[in-house]
Amino acid sequence: MSQAIRQLEPKALWNKFADLNAVPRPSKKEERVIAFMMDFGNSLGLETIKDEVGNVIIKKPATPGMEDCKIVVMQSHLDMVHQKNNDTVFDFDTQGIDMYVDGDWVKAKGTTLGADNGLGVATIMAILESKTIEHPAIEALFTIDEETGMTGAMGLKGGLLKGDILLNLDTEEDDEIGVGCAGGVDVTATRTYEEEETPEFKTGFKIAVKGLQGGHSGMQIHEGLGNANKLMNRLLFDGFEKYGLRISEIDGGSLRNAIPRESNAIIVIDKIHETVFVSEMKAQANAIKTEYKTMEPDLVIEISKIETPSKIMDLGVQEGLTRALYAALNGVYRMSPDIPELVETSNNIARVIIMDGQIKIGCLTRSSVESSKWDLANGLRATFELTGCEVEFGGDYPGWAPNMDSDILKLMVPLYKELNNGEEPHVAACHAGLECGILGTNYPDMDMISFGPNIKGAHSPDERAQISSVQKYWLYVLEILKRIPKK
Repeated sequence: MSQAIRQLEPKALWNKFADLNAVPRPSKKEERVIAFMMDFGNSLGLETIKDEVGNVIIKKPATPGMEDCKIVVMQSHLDMVHQKNNDTVFDFDTQGIDMYVDGDWVKAKGTTLGADNGLGVATIMAILESKTIEHPAIEALFTIDEETGMTGAMGLKGGLLKGDILLNLDTEEDDEIGVGCAGGVDVTATRTYEEEETPEFKTGFKIAVKGLQGGHSGMQIHEGLGNANKLMNRLLFDGFEKYGLRISEIDGGSLRNAIPRESNAIIVIDKIHETVFVSEMKAQANAIKTEYKTMEPDLVIEISKIETPSKIMDLGVQEGLTRALYAALNGVYRMSPDIPELVETSNNIARVIIMDGQIKIGCLTRSSVESSKWDLANGLRATFELTGCEVEFGGDYPGWAPNMDSDILKLMVPLYKELNNGEEPHVAACHAGLECGILGTNYPDMDMISFGPNIKGAHSPDERAQISSVQKYWLYVLEILKRIPKK
């Protein structure tokens, strides 16, 4: 890890971020970071609690003169999305993130950076450790498993927190004040199929789609980025229609909340069609790359000859599957009629695995409107059930309804303008899953807001945090804490 990170301002925040990023913290494997945070709280002599699901709560009394102010809950999540470039050798279970400074940005070498939501965690840690920052009584809430199920927020029981205001530090635009977010549900389609012996006179090929940007499947779903699973299916569908292409295996995408960057397929084709098939596939690949040249300039589609696989999919199942994947919606389903430029409902076809007689397709459907979320989820269910799949819904979590009459919002908007030469902040709901909606079920009277520094490319190896923005955000946080009103 570059020591240059520790020299950045504000040093208190960046040093805590460097400490945090030395600890492996994949979702659902947070034991080490939980222990790290417990040790941190105890080392400060502060009341430190681990609840029954693994969330960590650290309580710090108010600085002198602010004892009568409202109690503030400062909240961020401990886990991070683990994505790496295909050619990057890295073990997220054992290695800390390798960071470096590139101009005004902090980046990681071939992996996600963990700024989402590590910068929020580091902010809270720096404030807990400080002996000079003015603040009311603070309840620091560090949740687990935000990225793959929000089970930490779901498992947090009522009564553990006494706070009046919750500051969620998980927004990724420094001019945005978040007042609402989308809910979501996992849609998983599965089925088994009979494998067939590969007939004689077939030859094997590998098709690889790679080099896509990927990114956050909520915040970036409207940008027109390429989805590796959809692009791969397009190639396979055309190859079957024209040349009788048969599928042996597919392995595409990774996490549900990441737009898939890569997909690999093992297929066979009649030897007699080999030359024209390769030519046609390359022409199709070039056409796709031309379509995406603006948004995906690094897109690569490779077709290479390999040893012929011994097994292929049942033909009828293959036909149904490729049609279902073509028909299944990926991207924006509906824009909000109430909030300009906000995606209301969307879907990400995140994971496609076909091998050894098993099919698994994983989607994440998001919406700020519950009825619309279930409308799209049921549409996907119907699509996949028509091809013989069993479909399950899981990981359902609610959205966060905006409260434009919020007292903390009324404090933060004019304060932002004061600190930024009269610039108006963008008060908005976001098309991502923040924990506020879930936390609000057990703490309905808590006044909640979300904000943070500029983070680009979250959930992808291109993730980066803007240094100047972190400085701007840090000053904003400190001034908010100074101005928390009395109870």
